[in-house]
Amino acid sequence: MKRAILASADVAGAAVTDLKTWLAINSGREDDTLADLVRAALDTCEAFTGSMPLEQSCEEILTASRSWQNLATRPVQAVTQVIAEQADGTRYILPAEDYAAELCTDGSARIALVREGEALRVFVRFEAGLIHEWSKLPVGLRHGIVRLAAHYYNERDSGMAPKATPASVAALWQPWRRVRMA
Repeated sequence: MKRAILASADVAGAAVTDLKTWLAINSGREDDTLADLVRAALDTCEAFTGSMPLEQSCEEILTASRSWQNLATRPVQAVTQVIAEQADGTRYILPAEDYAAELCTDGSARIALVREGEALRVFVRFEAGLIHEWSKLPVGLRHGIVRLAAHYYNERDSGMAPKATPASVAALWQPWRRVRMA
């Protein structure tokens, strides 16, 4: 998956405050570091559950095609723009009538071009995530993210490579995990 985050979820407020409370940190000296750890825990949560927890603006790159292609990120809330790129690198915004976008009930989304033109690939911009606001995230997801970020904080000077997600965090996220059948 070639995905870029165009606008990250805001974790600087309530999420960092929750992490500071868990770690019993009273100063604001490490807030930037703690926000980075929350973002890393959010990424791990997405990888574990198969769903992006907090809404973000994203972009995925797909081959220009009339066939339906699925976006890898879930859950997609809205497709906001499709940008075509030609062989010479020229990019242009596709009008809505030149592509079809479908949001599915399982949170996935798919795109198909109605008219390919000379485009080789497309950049699909969209909004994705379960919830917009940190405080509205289901408590199991939110608490798991805080616990994992705290784990990262406590292990920061160990010099050891990160291990698997701690069992206590995995147990909190398990009800949200998407199961894929082969």
